[in-house]
Amino acid sequence: MTEGSGTDWMAVAAALDAADPLAGFVDRFEPAEGVVAYFDGNSLGRPVRGTAHELARFVQQDWGTRLIRGWDEAWMRWPEETGDLVADAALGAAPGQTVVADSTTVLLYKVLRALADAQVTAAPDRTQIVVDTDNFPTDRYVAEGVVAERGMELVWIEADPASGVTVDQVDAVLGERTAVVLLSHVAYRSGFLADAAAITQRVHAAGGLVLWDLCHSAGSVPIELDAWDVDAAVGCTYKYLNGGPGSPAFAYLAQRHHATVRQPIQGWMGRRDPFLMGPGYEPAPGVRSLVSGTPPVVGMVPLRLSVAQLAEAGIEAVRTKSLALTDLAWQIVESWPAELGVSIASPRDHARRGGHLTIRRHDFADVNARLWEQGVIPDFRAPDGLRLGLAPLSTSFTEVATGLQAVRAHLA
Repeated sequence: MTEGSGTDWMAVAAALDAADPLAGFVDRFEPAEGVVAYFDGNSLGRPVRGTAHELARFVQQDWGTRLIRGWDEAWMRWPEETGDLVADAALGAAPGQTVVADSTTVLLYKVLRALADAQVTAAPDRTQIVVDTDNFPTDRYVAEGVVAERGMELVWIEADPASGVTVDQVDAVLGERTAVVLLSHVAYRSGFLADAAAITQRVHAAGGLVLWDLCHSAGSVPIELDAWDVDAAVGCTYKYLNGGPGSPAFAYLAQRHHATVRQPIQGWMGRRDPFLMGPGYEPAPGVRSLVSGTPPVVGMVPLRLSVAQLAEAGIEAVRTKSLALTDLAWQIVESWPAELGVSIASPRDHARRGGHLTIRRHDFADVNARLWEQGVIPDFRAPDGLRLGLAPLSTSFTEVATGLQAVRAHLA
């Protein structure tokens, strides 16, 4: 890195804020007392203003007055309805292919196991599940569990944490035994954005199916599940979708698989006629079959509010600001003196950069703790990464400059 040129980054940030067409959205989130800069929107998004009011209204009116009648009147359909809202605002998917239910881990298990079972049923020799070594722990653990249950084989892609999984790496492990490839669209450490369209095409050419983890891309990066011919996808809603801590996840299953893919957790809410309560399990038609137990209705209330706001802003505009925010952060960090020992562990190329930037230094674990004490909140990922998760709708350019000024002050 080169010595700084004396740039007034606060003035640069102020000019960017003045020209930002999404600037008005920043004040549409609840203020956080004592927080100077929030750089963790890629782990937990901030609550949309009005969330508390909407939850209170739901308790007092929808739940409080409709009581059990609420299920017949609305809530029973919420998994599919809320799924369609997420699909339209963030996933590039037509209606009828997405549900909101369960946690990310549970949905990953259900969908991965279902895809693996379908593949083995159709072609018994397809017994390999592909996953990369730097994928998020849940993805790796779920894959290991499914392989153990089904007597399959796990094939690892050795991923560089600073770059991510490439098309060539996927090509190198594909073959006649490939059943399912499980990858993250945006790498959780570096923010590397995988070429989902090209990878999906290559896997299909080899006879495999693809399951994409969208946790770090949904709501930040444009996604085109239908256009990319993706088989299935799972993602959380508490990051860029601002659904709140523990908010339910979503699962997408392409319509062409609805008749053949059968998920393993056969609960009553996923049955064709749940209130018949009859013998045997008959899956509901369509994507509803991915539901198992009682839908997390209360957890969907904040999500429906925040997704409506995302739809209003538009994912393309969100992406434009996301790149501008990370560009500013990149320029500021790059201007710091080389002797500080800070490096950037995220892609410079816009086509390969997701919504967050990771910077590295040997003592960032200690620096992160001190930053939190003064209201500057990034997050730390071992061994030495400080992640700057810059949620476009809730983050201003001035906030980025202010927060990085605080980071710089802690570097001797």
